[in-house]
Amino acid sequence: MAAWRMCQLLMRVAPRAAVPRTVCLSRSMSFLGEMSSEEEQATGLEKKVIQALKKGEDPYTMLPKKAKKGTKEHPHIVPSVNKYRIVGCVCEEDNTAVIWFWIHEGQTNRCPECGACYKLVHVEPPH
Repeated sequence: MAAWRMCQLLMRVAPRAAVPRTVCLSRSMSFLGEMSSEEEQATGLEKKVIQALKKGEDPYTMLPKKAKKGTKEHPHIVPSVNKYRIVGCVCEEDNTAVIWFWIHEGQTNRCPECGACYKLVHVEPPH
């Protein structure tokens, strides 16, 4: 409360150019019991990510992709900036073991355990 009173005093005494009104108004919001949202507080890259998610976009491929069937006709798509990538397959839903294997660009690769198909797709880096 002391900060708000100080701001009021400065507004009366100091010239208008010395104390911007926006500083006093933004401080008064917290004293009224209102909290600013995450988007209002965010800056820089975090703000761009929040705005993109609101529009339904997927910045930096952060969200999980829709699962494909994993067949040869409809393989799981794996994005990569390289021509090869290591992939982990959890063959059964409640399985705790992960089967790791390499996939390469230009070919459909199968999991050695369950036979699910994976295809590597080259993407450009997001920056």
